[in-house]
Amino acid sequence: MDRATEMRFSAGDPPRRGDDAAIEGYASRFGLPDRGGDIVARGAFAASLSRIAAQGGKVRMLWQHDPARPIGVWDEVREDATGLFVRGRLLADVARAREAAALIAAGAIDGLSIGYRAIRAERDATGRRVLREVELWEVSLVTFPMLPEAKLDRKQGRVQGRTHSPTHGGPDREFAAALIAATEALRV
Repeated sequence: MDRATEMRFSAGDPPRRGDDAAIEGYASRFGLPDRGGDIVARGAFAASLSRIAAQGGKVRMLWQHDPARPIGVWDEVREDATGLFVRGRLLADVARAREAAALIAAGAIDGLSIGYRAIRAERDATGRRVLREVELWEVSLVTFPMLPEAKLDRKQGRVQGRTHSPTHGGPDREFAAALIAATEALRV
């Protein structure tokens, strides 16, 4: 069995110790105002990602922006046409990461949020701040992201080596699927 088993928001058992959970999604999306009115422009992360790579560093994965609570590693952080895409692993040997994996599997948490310092910004015609360049420090799993569209991917995935769908596989999965559907209905 692959040590980094996928779990992208599927119902099922959270990973056991030694079974890292793969996650991915968009930590930021270009052109959308966040709850504070800020908008990230395409290309805002490019210089920071280049500096991090040149220095052999990594963007940190934290729980709720708490620097004392790292929960995994981001294996891929890149800009694309949509925004800042991240792919990484929750480390099953870290207790908080196992808790996060269980919350993700149950559909209780799906938010992503960036920790950064603005390097260059300007105001648009409506007065909103447009971030043109930022120094990216970390990407956190969060309960309430500043940008509601910044979240983990909700595709069906693999948990501990078995492919499944939240709508198949017994009463626990059916209950989890019902909770996920109710959560989605409330978001609309």
